[in-house]
Amino acid sequence: MAVKEFKLPDPGEGLTEAEIVTWNVKVGDTVKVNDIIVEIETAKSLVELPVPFAGTVTALHVSEGDTVEVGTPIISVDTAGGPASVQDAPAAGAVEPGIEGSPAPKMAAAAAAASDEEEIEEGKIGGTTSTGRTAVLVGYGVKQTEAKRRPRKGDVAPAVQPASPVAEQPVATLPAASAPVAREGGARALAKPPVRKYAKDLGIDLATVAGSGEGGIISRADVDAHAAGGAGSAAGNAAIGGGERETRIPIKGVRKMTAQAMVGSAFTAPHVTEWVTIDATATMELVERLKKDREFKDVKVTPLLVLAKAMAVAIRRHPEINATWDEAAQEIVVKHYLNLGIAAATPRGLIVPNIKDADQMSMRQLAEAIGALTATARDGRTQPAEMSGGTITITNVGVFGVDTGTPIINPGEAAILAFGAIRRQPWVVTAADGTETIEPRWVTQLALSFDHRLVDGELGSKFIADVGAILADPARGLVWG
Repeated sequence: MAVKEFKLPDPGEGLTEAEIVTWNVKVGDTVKVNDIIVEIETAKSLVELPVPFAGTVTALHVSEGDTVEVGTPIISVDTAGGPASVQDAPAAGAVEPGIEGSPAPKMAAAAAAASDEEEIEEGKIGGTTSTGRTAVLVGYGVKQTEAKRRPRKGDVAPAVQPASPVAEQPVATLPAASAPVAREGGARALAKPPVRKYAKDLGIDLATVAGSGEGGIISRADVDAHAAGGAGSAAGNAAIGGGERETRIPIKGVRKMTAQAMVGSAFTAPHVTEWVTIDATATMELVERLKKDREFKDVKVTPLLVLAKAMAVAIRRHPEINATWDEAAQEIVVKHYLNLGIAAATPRGLIVPNIKDADQMSMRQLAEAIGALTATARDGRTQPAEMSGGTITITNVGVFGVDTGTPIINPGEAAILAFGAIRRQPWVVTAADGTETIEPRWVTQLALSFDHRLVDGELGSKFIADVGAILADPARGLVWG
């Protein structure tokens, strides 16, 4: 008997621990090299870990929900008589060859999530793999790609992106113990990882929730209906009576990291916020034209795309706003590249992935990048490298019907721009001959928060004015760009 222990790898980015979210194997299962055995959550992302050797699982040393430190043994595998384990692995921290732009962290997640149409079924989980995606564990030199994905036990159904960001809000009373929902053959409750995470944060056992999806798949709406105790979940759940008056949500993972970063920013950088209200009718007309353009037929075109391009143009005119404050060196570091952050609300909390070298992209390329960034964030697969190195950020509060706000600057950046809702409002329009009329126009507000240590009022005002001017007349972007 040759038992090997697989220890939690170092995720890099200064992270020292991770939470065990979902085990894909159990004691007695057979695993092959590169099989995805567990999904973990760091403070920045969800990560799938492949096993670096083959054999039979003899022990799971940690349980789902446990938070463990890097280097802690998490699983033991008897490799006697099994296929050879990975040999000649590169040293820890080495980058997997052939992966362009691979970051220094020693583990990376799957490159893409399973499609929403993917079939979910109950079945034997031993020896199955997560295919149809690329799984990489850089520190072990392991890479796996397969053409077809075979569902495994514990796989979960697609979740619907919530209409509003996850908020710390009171949750209606929950019973001390709910009866499990009867499922055919005693099958495990089916749900996608973000839904499982959401239910776990609310303290809800998915075994007690009836799923409204095909095959009994549990959606976020089913969890909300169960938590609210309403009589009308999509699955026809009965009303829940009695229970507690409060729900406690653990502060960990992305939520904890976000809280620490925002408190640090608020009490380190002296914030100043300026607002501008603009007539964005020309932007809305441009968006409609681009939607009909053959060049953009396969990408999503929104006002956010125009704003992102306007930011790139305005930064070219005012590069000093694309900077950071180096306290140790007592220097202002001006970045001659634009890594444009887009704040995204996900089931795991607010994250800010960024588009690398956004200033070098065409409108089409920028549209593709925003689409990919959004899809990855919704699936909870944004990697640490995609959230580091940002230089300036957009937070699109308008999608929630909010006019504007006073956003907090991301640590290491000099400014953040809030994009408000675009509404039809009366606006004074001045004709070429000076005649003024009141007309219904598309109107929006922009709010720029900036670090007053390195951005003074003049620079901040000129920057937000230029961004607003481009939204009011996108042709300016051709002249200034």
